[in-house]
Amino acid sequence: MKMSFRWYGKSDTIPLTYIKQIPSMRGIVSAIYDIPVGEVWPESRIQTLKKDIEDAGLELTVIESVPVHEDIKLGLPTRDQYIASFQQTLKNLSAHGITTVCYNFMPVFDWTRSSLEHRLEDDSTCLSYDNSVIELMDPVKGNLSLPGWDTSYEKEELAQLFEQYRSVGTEELWDNLSYFLEQVIPVAEQVGINLAMHPDDPPWSIFGLPRIITNEQNIERLLSLYESPNHGLCFCTGSLGALETNNLPQMVRKFGSQGRIHFVHARNVKRTGEKSFNETAHPSEYGSVDMYEVLKALHDVSYNGPIRPDHGRMIWGETGKPGYGLFDRALGATYLTGLWEAIQKDQQSVNGGKTHDVAAVRK
Repeated sequence: MKMSFRWYGKSDTIPLTYIKQIPSMRGIVSAIYDIPVGEVWPESRIQTLKKDIEDAGLELTVIESVPVHEDIKLGLPTRDQYIASFQQTLKNLSAHGITTVCYNFMPVFDWTRSSLEHRLEDDSTCLSYDNSVIELMDPVKGNLSLPGWDTSYEKEELAQLFEQYRSVGTEELWDNLSYFLEQVIPVAEQVGINLAMHPDDPPWSIFGLPRIITNEQNIERLLSLYESPNHGLCFCTGSLGALETNNLPQMVRKFGSQGRIHFVHARNVKRTGEKSFNETAHPSEYGSVDMYEVLKALHDVSYNGPIRPDHGRMIWGETGKPGYGLFDRALGATYLTGLWEAIQKDQQSVNGGKTHDVAAVRK
């Protein structure tokens, strides 16, 4: 397991020198955030990003994310040009040693929350999702300003997108995803990149838009669309854990044993009602996700890929990008590292002093 940390480039208020001081932290998860969706990432920009990270004594472990253009999700005639750009970006990333790329197939909106500063009992603040609040919002009418969606859309453009999606139901979205994968997975195989699909966040339809990567059955369908070891998952415990019927350890063992988990987001959420939740501190006692059991399952399937502490609370007076402060994510990374060491040593004891990778978390 390779402990990693999300970094938003030189504009991030958290410097790489601080990230490096987190115990067992070796990897950085990042992207080039100012390139318009659908354009090819130039090799020179990739090289600069990688150099900045390596100069700080860290490793660029994952690109999160290379966005998928809406025309691809909509299945428009223009999709082929954007798929070609995605393919070339994969080739450019591979040329600079990148082996894992995260992406998603959520229509219009990425991860969505109803509040950026929900106050918890300990007086920290967190991201939260209250379905009753979301149901009162209409993004087309402009009464929506939430994190995780493309703010570059003007009101008229957003209205047009929603109109286009009227003809795209669940099965049409599956068809468009299948078409996309048939074009990009062979390129990923050719250049040695693992593509890690992030599940929908939250894992249910919002604003009438279809969402299809939500549960074990849908993930099984996703992976069956193209049989390739390069076609896999970003297993996000927060996204999938928001749905009570998702058995996370069972899903890890199923898809991890197939070698189809390429990246892990470790985040805890506390389900507060039907389709409602608060994000919490990482330890199991604070949320609905048993983080020990998830990591135990990852260990059982010999997972040795990148993992990062996902969204954290804002604590100790820290200000910054909601969900992406330093302090609580650093605590989360240390907690996860401790769990992993304990699981390894327990297994070593069971195996009579032998273990498959005692110090993997420190590599």
